[in-house]
Amino acid sequence: MLSNDNPHSKQFQALLGKIKQEVDNLKAQVSELRDKNHQLKAELEENKKKEADIFSSVKETDRMALKHQIKGLISKIDEHLEDQA
Repeated sequence: MLSNDNPHSKQFQALLGKIKQEVDNLKAQVSELRDKNHQLKAELEENKKKEADIFSSVKETDRMALKHQIKGLISKIDEHLEDQA
């Protein structure tokens, strides 16, 4: 093993300390990101449930009417954009 009096050993130990600190920082960052990811997944699931609840409360005929209206609006927008091109 290198002697502690050796300047290379001191430099090595200093660099090793920096690497250990960086690894610890990255581990903490990974942990924070995992927690955030878990939180975001929970929010996404909650939003999906709300979305499903909204659509399940709308009658099929109303849903079809809305779909038809939306398609009509999209067609009008497309025509307008084509006219301007």
